[in-house]
Amino acid sequence: MTVSFKNGKASRRQFLTGAAAAGAGTVAASVAKAAGDPLITEKQVWAQATGDGVDATPYGLPIEFESDVVRRNVEWLTADTISSINFTPIHALDGTITPQGCAFERHHSGAIEMRKEDYRLMINGLVDTPLVFTYEDLERFPRENHVYFCECAANTGMEWAGAQLNGAQFTHGMIHNMEYTGVPLRTLLNEAGIQTEGKWVYVEGADASSNGRSIPLEKALDDVLVAFKANGEALRKEHGYPVRLVVPGWEGNMWVKWLRRIEVTNQAVESREETSKYTDTLADGTSRKWTWVMDAKSVVTSPSPQAPIKHGKGPLVITGLAWSGRGAITRVDVSIDGGKNWQEARLGAPGSKGAMSRFYLDINWDGQEMFLQSRAHDDTGYVQPTKTQLRDVRGLNSIYHNNCIQTWWVRSNGEAENVEIS
Repeated sequence: MTVSFKNGKASRRQFLTGAAAAGAGTVAASVAKAAGDPLITEKQVWAQATGDGVDATPYGLPIEFESDVVRRNVEWLTADTISSINFTPIHALDGTITPQGCAFERHHSGAIEMRKEDYRLMINGLVDTPLVFTYEDLERFPRENHVYFCECAANTGMEWAGAQLNGAQFTHGMIHNMEYTGVPLRTLLNEAGIQTEGKWVYVEGADASSNGRSIPLEKALDDVLVAFKANGEALRKEHGYPVRLVVPGWEGNMWVKWLRRIEVTNQAVESREETSKYTDTLADGTSRKWTWVMDAKSVVTSPSPQAPIKHGKGPLVITGLAWSGRGAITRVDVSIDGGKNWQEARLGAPGSKGAMSRFYLDINWDGQEMFLQSRAHDDTGYVQPTKTQLRDVRGLNSIYHNNCIQTWWVRSNGEAENVEIS
């Protein structure tokens, strides 16, 4: 079946007309059969009685038929779930905003419970006036709303040595994209008065690990947010309720949760974990240090191993996510033949710096196997590399900052598998 495109888009009429000519298994054929479908021609049980009242679910939850759309852990990844990660079900979502209840979480000593009334945030160090803010104090400052992605530096890390995990949730699910509400960190730092010797801020959380991290003052004064809402509601416990730090475009371990102290310093305060874990060893034995920024990356979320093709031949929407910590996504290319040929996908909306973009490629699938790949471009001119290109520079020693092109092998039966193409 051939579908003509105008300005990169096919009309619904073109799709249905072409599908009818292609025969069984197409959208048009399915629509034609609907006249004899008892689920549409006969009155069903849900239309014969009243449903739940408005007070049945004071806080709305997903319907039971979507109960499989949940975060998942990899049991062997860490010794204990107290210091572990679970993964966003990106294969089952659309758009770009991640529901809080599905958003991945990473803990170093477990998620803690703290009341707003007990919350305190100290700013000290090289400041004119050390200050302590309550939650109510923060609410009184002018606030901003921004959509940002938060990605763990180890996202896709297990794929360095080859195809390991069979599902986009597990290969790329250490990420979420939410609308954060909060006060710019620069507002609070300016309130305290930064001394000229100040060059860094050292931030720490209120949990047992404290997860102390150093951030250059230039970044702290740029776009870092002291956030107390996500997607319009209070932060969830596992995301740092009542207050967390948001560090746009930088690796997730910098996004300190249960934020309790910000110290202005004249040099970086390096924790043991920062020095040992968040350093990237290259192929030649040297190491990249302070590799905070997350480079441009993308992944096809459907079809994928957890989202196989179920309808057979015919019109197919290939979709996925792209993001970059350096700039806005400007373009995503999709290949169905393992990178031999590329087609420019359609972005769901113009890209925004530090936020995820959704892409779509509408094709007609003929039932032949595909090797699906996506390739992201951002407005700095950066192009997402292949795994081979990345390995040529980084080698196989690191598990962090793997932003290589991912390949799904889609078989003729619609099932998909994580593979690697040399």
